[in-house]
Amino acid sequence: MPVPVAPHRWPLLGHTPSMLARRARFTDALHEHGDVVRLDLGPLHAHFVTSPALAHEVLVSQGSKFRKGAMFDKFQPYLGTGLLLSNGEYHLRQRRMMQPAFHRERIEAYASTMARAAASLASRWQAGEIRTIENDMQELAVTIVGETLFSTEIGRRAVEEVRRSIFTVIQQGMIRALSPSFIEKLPLPGNRRFDAAIARMKAVVLQVIESWRADGRDTGDVLSMLLLAQEDGVGMTDQQTYDEVLTLLTAGIETTAIALAWALYEVGSDPEVEQRLHAEVDSVVGDRPVTFADVPSLTCTARIVQETLRKYPIWFVMRRTLTEVQLGDVSLPAGAEVIVSPHALHHDERYFPSPHRFWPDRWTPEFSAGLPRGAFIPFGGGNRQCLGNTFAQTEIVITLATIAARWRLVPTRPARVKFTSAPYPHGLLMKAVPRN
Repeated sequence: MPVPVAPHRWPLLGHTPSMLARRARFTDALHEHGDVVRLDLGPLHAHFVTSPALAHEVLVSQGSKFRKGAMFDKFQPYLGTGLLLSNGEYHLRQRRMMQPAFHRERIEAYASTMARAAASLASRWQAGEIRTIENDMQELAVTIVGETLFSTEIGRRAVEEVRRSIFTVIQQGMIRALSPSFIEKLPLPGNRRFDAAIARMKAVVLQVIESWRADGRDTGDVLSMLLLAQEDGVGMTDQQTYDEVLTLLTAGIETTAIALAWALYEVGSDPEVEQRLHAEVDSVVGDRPVTFADVPSLTCTARIVQETLRKYPIWFVMRRTLTEVQLGDVSLPAGAEVIVSPHALHHDERYFPSPHRFWPDRWTPEFSAGLPRGAFIPFGGGNRQCLGNTFAQTEIVITLATIAARWRLVPTRPARVKFTSAPYPHGLLMKAVPRN
């Protein structure tokens, strides 16, 4: 069947100007035009999937017929062949080797680092102080991911370099991904900052890897698990390990920091939600540090996390067909570009009533069980589902509970959003008010 074309297409430029002007408001409305809608991104034709069932087909049930799409090609030169960008049997091999680093018993060990880092941040706040919450959460996310990756003395020096460089890598990397290839070759200040940050991070991470190989002990961190992992008696090379470390840093810091900042803002904006969160934390945790064992009992906190992940997910991901694929009534040839938007799916009022409202109470067991597959995909799906999804959710729950035990955070002005690959918080100014 012919695929309907999305409205507001420009000559030559296609739908790119409309997407850049309206961002998620443009893509969230595409389900009104069909389950598969054609988007023209300049000269590139793409097929935007709007139904949960077909999103599940792309990500899970027919996932082996797809590889990463056009946007991810631009990340390859500096992210290498880490899990985010690798394909096929190599991707599956690397994923199998990395999975032990995110098993339950390892996350239980990481949880103490999460709680300690969150408590340290909260202890530095002053009563009545105005905090820029997205900056605090970025600092916290760097500390947690860095210290769980590198636990040795030389690793701690690597964490300082990560703190210095990672946001330059993330921000300039996204600019490169959305720009024509020739831009990255120009002697622009952003390009120089990016190249220098990549060089510094690569040098320090490879130094940590070399130090670990000279010792060979399992120090309980993620890096140890990566370097100890083997498949058919063969482990990762230094370059493969570096690629996976950089992938974990870029994927594990920014998205978690965004979710934490928005969760704190939404809680501070709703007195009823805030009161229930504080009551739960007082009951379950009291005055002691939050532990991994507390997480299953923090059900109100978990619903706040679920609702944050629903309301503030990434904008879209791209896939490319490896062979002819049938999606509903649409037949796609090999090499076709397909777009799946977690943001559009999470804001579809057919499945999420009042989608722009922050409403943690929607996440009852009955509601969750009634959602169609593919409607809620904050971490993707199939063999490309984010390997660190449990790590991230545990980190957010523990951080929220740790902060809520001590502080109320009161917004001083309405939220501002800087929408790029996700709805980034911008200038979330909140006053720290002691609870006791």
